[in-house]
Formats: sequence, structure tokens, C-alpha cells
Amino acid sequence: MFQIKWLWENLKGYRAVYIAALCMTVTCMSMYIITPHYSSRIVDEYIYGEHAAENLSADPNGLIALVIAMIAFTLLRTIITYTSGICYEKASQGIVYRVRNYLFANVQRQDADFFDKNRTGDLMTRLSGDLDMVRHSIAWIIKSILECLVLYTVSIVFFFSIDWLMALCMIALTPVIFAITMAFKKVIGPKYVEQRDRLSEMNTGAEENISGNRVVKAFAREDFEEEKFDEQNKKYSAANKAASLLWLKFFPYIEVTAQGLSVVQLLAGGLFVISGRITVGEYTAFSGLIWTMSNPMRMLGNIVNDLQRFVASLNKIIEVYYSRPLIVDRADAVDKSGRFDGSVEFDHVSFSYNKKNPVLKDISFKINAGETVAVMGPTGSGKTTLINLISRMYDADEGRVMVDGENVRMLKLKQLRKNIGVASQDVLLFSDTIEGNIAFGNSSMSDEDVHKYASLAAADEFIKKTSDGYDTIIGERGVGLSGGQKQRISLARALAVKPAVLILDDTTSAVDMETEKYIQNSLRNLDFKCTKIIIAQRISSTKDADKIIILRDGRIEDIGTHEELISREGYYREVYDLQT
Repeated sequence: MFQIKWLWENLKGYRAVYIAALCMTVTCMSMYIITPHYSSRIVDEYIYGEHAAENLSADPNGLIALVIAMIAFTLLRTIITYTSGICYEKASQGIVYRVRNYLFANVQRQDADFFDKNRTGDLMTRLSGDLDMVRHSIAWIIKSILECLVLYTVSIVFFFSIDWLMALCMIALTPVIFAITMAFKKVIGPKYVEQRDRLSEMNTGAEENISGNRVVKAFAREDFEEEKFDEQNKKYSAANKAASLLWLKFFPYIEVTAQGLSVVQLLAGGLFVISGRITVGEYTAFSGLIWTMSNPMRMLGNIVNDLQRFVASLNKIIEVYYSRPLIVDRADAVDKSGRFDGSVEFDHVSFSYNKKNPVLKDISFKINAGETVAVMGPTGSGKTTLINLISRMYDADEGRVMVDGENVRMLKLKQLRKNIGVASQDVLLFSDTIEGNIAFGNSSMSDEDVHKYASLAAADEFIKKTSDGYDTIIGERGVGLSGGQKQRISLARALAVKPAVLILDDTTSAVDMETEKYIQNSLRNLDFKCTKIIIAQRISSTKDADKIIILRDGRIEDIGTHEELISREGYYREVYDLQT
């Protein structure tokens, strides 16, 4: 019932259309008894009845009227069926459009932890294949259930109106069909959950392989990846076969029982006609409507089949639909409109990803507005985690992270993040123009400003050499650009929002020393006040910082200026000696 309630909630705006479609289905299915009714009258009154010849000679127009009525009702039923199909399709496409937009927006609002736990391929499956199953349920499954119920019920009522004993004979096999279907329903559900999970795994593998194709080629691992995909494809194929073969196992029992209705109709109906209990016309009516009982019985298995697939898909959609981020604006959040000053403070901050192994341990330091601070430390010391806490990609387990003297938990997320520019270590560029990527944080930015920030990031020169300059379309994830070029576009993108806090996470690691020097000079002469936090492993990137923070094993090992740190033993002195 929860699934039906969910569908109803998301049909908002299309409920009237859908209800109209359901009403048309009920009307159309009810009209199926009209033709057998008229057929019965034609047989009894004009063909086989005791006074058939007299009626035919005395009132031939009556026969013509009955025939015309049958044709008219058939045409009307066809028009209603066509109209209802349009309504079902409109409603089903409408709900898929609405839900897909909602799911995408909801995914956008999720915490970083959500993406740590959910694979890209799985999320893509939920937004595509699973949603198509929802559309199918609206346009076909619910419609088919209603059709079967109405058709079966109307037929039974019609049969009882003719002869109760014949009607009882016709419905005698119904409990058998129902028992077989319930047994099928019990075992098919887990099969479709398995099938859907295997599809998700295959999509994830394909997505990772395609996005990492260059790495695959670099290591000549095409054969290995083909074998891995083949294995995933085999698992998905096996899950599909298991579900299909299970249906085929039950289908013969359902089909034989449904066909048994014809035997019952022939035997019981023949005996009742011979005994005079029913007329030939009434027998004709039973014959004309026998499919209205056998078809719902046959369809019941298919409906249960699709219904289980729908439930498996919908449960996956609902997981994302009702997923809520933990990092959100508080009700009493501080409304700090305008540009921040840019001071940053960590007050006894500790953090761990799994609540077991701490990544940061009792971190405390303060960065004044406008200062340049470098963060150094061995790989895995917690540098990137540290900067992620500033923009609340994650929340600290203990202690406080403060910006402009306010706990970041008390600031509105949009206001906080709009004041922080990040050029990350893992550069992601969108399949857009170079200009579009630089102006990502402000789509209304002028061309002059785009060129200005590209120049500050030492990117203008190489951009002008590309095929279409700033209008050059960047391939997916920046394919076609070198690591250094991607880093410079990423830096230009971060500078373009004029952030109060600029975070550079190993942003110049892939550029040459001359370009790095140019970028450092640009950063020192920005036309807006900005606090700079630089994560780097090059002494050349950190030596001019106002202070340098050394992290080791999640703790602050040392803090000082370049001169202070090289004057005493420690990690910074070791790196300095190695590089110089």
C-alpha cells in the first residue's frame, strides 16, 4: 500500500487525467458484456429460437438494429480505449518527469558521505531503468489489474444474471489459479531484487571503465576489463534467466487451468442446453465471454511478474527519494549576507569517516583574514579532510570550525560555500566550453572577467591556442587537456567567484616552476581581499606563506614561518633538504 500512496502523491497535477483514464477503463471493460448480450438476443429471437422465423419475417428491422448497436458499441469502446491510452501515457510520463527532476535535485543536496556510499552506476540506474519501470506500472500494470478485476467481476455478474449454476461452474477453477499465483509471487520477489542489483553492478562497471578508459589503455588492460565486464554481464544474464525460468515453471499450470474453463463451458453448457436449463442464445453468451474469465487468469501471472519488478525498482528509487542530508541549514542559522572577511579558526577539532579511526585529532589553529597559510604533511595526514571541514563537506565530530568567528554549523550553507573558492586536487571539468567552466560559479560573468581570471591562473595563453579559444568544448572530465592545463582552468574557476577564502589543494603540482611562479605572483596581487589556504608539497609553493602548518598522523606537528621551520628539525626541514 505504501507504494500506491507514493505513486498517488507524485501524480499531483495529473490525478484528474489518471482518474479519468481509470474511469474510462472501467467503462470500457463493462461494455464487453454488451456484445454477448446482443448476440444472445439475435440467436434466440432471429436464428434458433422457437419463434425465430416469425420474428425475422415480421420485424427484420429489429435484427438490423441489434447488429448496428453491436457495431456502434464496439466503435465506442475502441474510441474510449484509445483515449484512455493517451491519458495513461500523459500521466505516466508526467510522474516520471517530476520524480526524475526531484531525484536529481535531491542527489544534488546530499552530503559527501552519500556519494561515498552510493556508486555512480547504481544512481544512474535509479534515474533511468528503475524510473522507466515506474512509468510502466502507471501506464500498464495498474491499468491491467483494473481491467482484469472489472472484466472478471462484470462477467460473473452477467453469468449469474443468466444462470447461477452455470456461473458457479465457470468460477470453480478460480481458487486454483489464485493459489498458483500466490505461490509464484512468494518466490519471484527475491529474484527481481537480485536481477536489479546485478544490473546496477554491470552499469557501475561500465561507467567506471568508460570514464577511466585512458588508464585502461595506459596499462594495456583492455582484455582484463573485457573479462571483468563479461563476468558482470553473465551474472546479470543469469539473474534474468532465473527470473524468466521461474515464470516458465509456473506458466503451464496457469495456462492449463485457464484452458480448463473451455472444457467446463463445453461440458456444463452442453448438458444445460440439452436439459433446457439455458437457451442456445444464453450458451452463446457464455461462449462469447469465456475469454473474459480465462484472460484475467492468464494475465494474473504476468501482472504479478511485473508487479514484483516494479516493487524492486521502486524500493531503490524510494531510498534516494526519501534520503535526507545530515548537513543542512539550522533553523536558527545566522543570516550573514554579503562578502565574508575570511578568517578561519579550528578549535580542538577531531574527525573520522567511520567513527572508529580518527583522521584529525584535536586540531587547533587560527588564520586571520587576508593571511596566506600553507598546509603540508605526508600523504594521509589529513590535509584534504581539513579543508573539507571548512566548507562543511563533512562536519567535525568534536570541536568547532569557525569562519569570521561563527561556527560553520551556524552559517547558511549557500552563503558559506559562495564565499569559499576551491581548486581541488582531483580536477573535474564539465563537458562545456572553457569559458563555461571558468564562469561555472557565476554564469552571468562577462567575457572580460573570464579572460582576466584565466590570465591570473596562467591559462589565457594556452586557451587562445586551442581550436576555438574560450569557446572550445572540453571533453568529458577535461579529456584532451594536460594535468597542468586542467589545474589552471580549475584555479581560474575558483578565482572567478572572488572568494573570501581561497583553498588550493595541490593546485600547481602539475605545472612547471615558471608557471607556478607566475601564479604565485598573481595570487599576491589579487584585486580583492582573500584568505588563502594552500596545500602543497613544494617548498616553492609554501615558503612565502604567513605561516605553515605541518600535519602528521592527523595532528599538528608544527606551525611556523618558512625561516622558523627550516631552522629546526622536523618534516618541513626534511622536505626542504630533499628539494634543495
